[in-house]
Amino acid sequence: MPDDALIAPTAAKAATARAAPAGTFGEGFVTDIWYVAALAGELKPGKMEHREILGEPVLLGRTRQGQVYALRDVCPHRAATLSAGRVHREADGRETVECPYHGWRFATDGACAKIPSLTADSALDVAKVRVRRYPVAEQQGLVWIWMASDPRFDGDPSEPPPTIPGVVGGKPKLIDKLDYDIHIDHAVLGLIDPAHGPYVHQQWWWRSKASQHEKQKRFAPSEAGFTMVRHEPSKNSKAYAILGGEPLTEITFRLPGLRWEHVMVGKRQVLALSAMTPINAGKTRMNQIMWSDHPIFMLLYPLIAVAARAFLRQDGWIVGVQSQGLRDNPPLMWAGDADQQARWYQQIKREWLASRREGRAFVNPVKAVTLRWRT
Repeated sequence: MPDDALIAPTAAKAATARAAPAGTFGEGFVTDIWYVAALAGELKPGKMEHREILGEPVLLGRTRQGQVYALRDVCPHRAATLSAGRVHREADGRETVECPYHGWRFATDGACAKIPSLTADSALDVAKVRVRRYPVAEQQGLVWIWMASDPRFDGDPSEPPPTIPGVVGGKPKLIDKLDYDIHIDHAVLGLIDPAHGPYVHQQWWWRSKASQHEKQKRFAPSEAGFTMVRHEPSKNSKAYAILGGEPLTEITFRLPGLRWEHVMVGKRQVLALSAMTPINAGKTRMNQIMWSDHPIFMLLYPLIAVAARAFLRQDGWIVGVQSQGLRDNPPLMWAGDADQQARWYQQIKREWLASRREGRAFVNPVKAVTLRWRT
């Protein structure tokens, strides 16, 4: 694709938009895939939380036995928000969600367990009343939710959630999150863009605008995405210096909006995961999580936490600046190898949607290549 190639102009869409024609940028969502719904510690036993995910109202909960579940957060009777109700314990020990309006109760699999207003001789088969159940899974301290293209889907996902390498050292050492007022496509481009660092992230502990050099990195296709193969970090990235030794880093992007950097320093590891989940068509949640068994995280945790928080909010600031310009629906450009990861993202998204629509295996369009840019 030539350097001056244009992305099709974007347009704001209603929050209810779920899917878009293959290749449409800034519209719709990748479906039939796992998203990060919450951090495991956010869901307390016996409690419920309301979330909006891909424009859909979702109730996230955890039973007192520790099992996570997700239901559409709308009662089919009068559309009351189920998460505004309470958790009820049935006579058989099951936990159900009780609607605050008329007390209809739903099991964690979505099946209706009770309609209190019915008399004993009612002809209504309560078992046929349901709310949508979303498949969820908990692993590596994350709660994942499967967002299917078909709202009637009630089976098991075709694959398990991603397993992220380098989740070491027990619980995450750092957790932060920020909501971006922008579509996930634009948020992802900021996540995988290597050229904005010296302009957006000007800090003494990172790099300055004056410190730019030509970079050359090898990339390879990986599961539903691509990987910058393991290499020595750039010398002008000061943050790596605190790790000591000779760090080697590998950076992976995976649909729908996951980017992780896995750093090895001898036998010690650092993992920084950025997980983006669309709230709706105009808002995206960024979850930033770090794990490590490196002793530096114990010694310098307050400084690392402040630096990571500042880094994320710098990205949030530039997204705010960008979102103002996007209101005018302008054409956008790709420019050189620095934007190749953005091209790949669009190609991968298009292929993922096409493969799901056509009922075939995903074919990764990324080929192994060496890219060059200045930053």
